[in-house]
Parts: sequence; C-alpha cells; structure tokens
Amino acid sequence: MKKIIITGGAGFIGSHVVRRFVNTYPGYEIINLDKLTYAGNLANLRDVEDAPNYRFVKGDIVDAGFIAGLFSRENPDAVIHLAAESHVDRSISSPIDFVMTNVVGTVNLLNAARNQWKGDYDSKRFYHVSTDEVYGTLGEEGLFTEETAYDPHSPYSASKASSDHFVRAYHDTYGLNTVISNCSNNYGSYHFPEKLIPLAINNIKNNKAVPVYGKGENIRDWLWVEDHARAIDLLFHKANPGDTYNIGGHNEWKNIDLIRLLCRIMDKKLDREEGTSENLIAFVADRAGHDLRYAIDSGKLQRELGWTPSLQFEEGLEKTVDWYLSNEEWLQDVTSGNYQEYYRKQYEG
Repeated sequence: MKKIIITGGAGFIGSHVVRRFVNTYPGYEIINLDKLTYAGNLANLRDVEDAPNYRFVKGDIVDAGFIAGLFSRENPDAVIHLAAESHVDRSISSPIDFVMTNVVGTVNLLNAARNQWKGDYDSKRFYHVSTDEVYGTLGEEGLFTEETAYDPHSPYSASKASSDHFVRAYHDTYGLNTVISNCSNNYGSYHFPEKLIPLAINNIKNNKAVPVYGKGENIRDWLWVEDHARAIDLLFHKANPGDTYNIGGHNEWKNIDLIRLLCRIMDKKLDREEGTSENLIAFVADRAGHDLRYAIDSGKLQRELGWTPSLQFEEGLEKTVDWYLSNEEWLQDVTSGNYQEYYRKQYEG
C-alpha cells in the first residue's frame, strides 16, 4: 500500500486530485493535509469523505514542528504538494503570507521528507505542483517550455519560483526523488470565486458588475481542472526523478473574449435576452505588474506520456457553468463573510 500525503487537498485543484486518487487507487491510503483557509473547503470532498482509504488532517505547513511530527507518525511513501497561497491580487496586498506558505511551507515539507526517508529515496516521491506564472510574460508569439528562464513579476509568482528552486535544490543536493509540474490557468467545479471564471459566473447570476482588468487584453491558456488532475496522476507514477513538466491546454483566450463567451452561455442558461449579461462588464484599473500573456508548450508531457486535454474549452466552460448553477448552496456558503470583505476592498475601492 502507498501512503500519500496530499497537501492543500481541500482546495480547488487539490480536491480534484484527492478525489481522483481516492477513487482510482483503493489500495492507496490518501491523507489530505489542509489548513482550511478561506479557499479550503471540506464540502469539496463530501463524496469521498467516508471512503476507507481517505483521511483528513488539519494543519499548517508553515509549522515545522507539526509537519515533522506528522511525517514521523505517518511515515508516508510520497507527497503531492498543492498547498499554496495562489491569488495574485492577495499577494500584492500581503506578500509575506505568500513567502511563509509557499516558500517556508515547502521547505518544511522537504526537510520532513528528507529526514523521514533518510536517503532511502528510490521508492519515495515528492511531487511539487507549480504554476506557469514563474516564467513571467510572453509577447504575441512563443510558448513557455521547460527550459524557459524564470522571470516572475508578482509576489505570488516570485514565491512559487522560489519554492520550485528549493525543490530542485533538494533533488540536486540530497538526491530527493522530486517531480515538478508547471500548469496554466485551471477552470472547473469547486473553484473559489475570487478567480475570473467563477467570479464572473456568480456576478452574472446575481446581476452584479463583472470586473475586467484594464481593457481585458491579457491572454491566458486555460485547462479543465480534471485534465490537470489526470496529468498529475500520470506524472506522479511515471515521471523521472528530478524532472519538470509543463501542463497546458493549448487554449489561449483574451480575458475580454472569455468573459463575452461566458456572458453568452449565461444568457442561454438563464433564459435571458442575448446581450443582457454583456452589459454587466465593467472595466476596472489594471492589476499592478499584470503579465500580458501566458502560453504553455506541453509537448514533452504529450510525447513521453501520451497526455492530451480531453475537453474543448467551450464544452468545458458550459459544463462549469452548469455545475455552478446546480450548486447554489455551495456558492452561497463560500461567498459569505470573509469573501465579501475581500471583494469590497479589491473591486469596489
């Protein structure tokens, strides 16, 4: 039996990874380690919370003593590390939180793994899930590859770049069996509505303004979250130690074009006259240090392991809208209290 600690497993991407591993590998013991901050929600995993091969542990990866004790008690065979502060806007207003969680927290996990496994690394694995934002920004041409130099522009991307460097350093210095993946923007169910797509769905549903930074010209590569979880599954089992892989959707959209497509889908789903939702678009002051374009070349992952995205974006976006409209109670629960205060500060001045 493999015992795997999945950090951040109550979050957006993490909950999809936990669900996939719990359901696909009944012989594995899955320990979901999450601090349950505003974006972590155990309601994301109600469908597997009673599974015999699943356990939840509440804890903070910044607490080195707690992490060392957890590794000593559980003696895991592997770590899939997704726990992170991830929202660029929040990193601009509070960068130290990102340094602590994303950098110090990652190093605490690396130290615990190294000390627990004591050089017996061949049968162990430390998988670190990162972002394409570490590469900086692209012009109108080109793609990020695994050889692209790091050039982070926000406190968030700088903290993730730093954590990537530490993971590589522990492989090169100590021989820890590490894997890193850098993924493009994800979308899908259970996404906390501070991010573009769920925020827009929620606002359109409630006839509120849909904020779009600048002129909406920024370009992102979008990937359905379940395709990301499937890629993590493949890489966890088959990637070479010390290797890095990019995961992307080959699916670039300008923010304004994405929002207009989303408005058309919402008008159809809500039986509104076409164009009604688009009238809610409100351009707001651009984000500081806002990268123009991200685009991922995931050819290495496709060539070596045969992975490709399973959904076209329009189909995936419609499935995502259907999920949010069918899970209004979940949305109401996560958009109360702390989120409302954050939203006022961020978008209403």
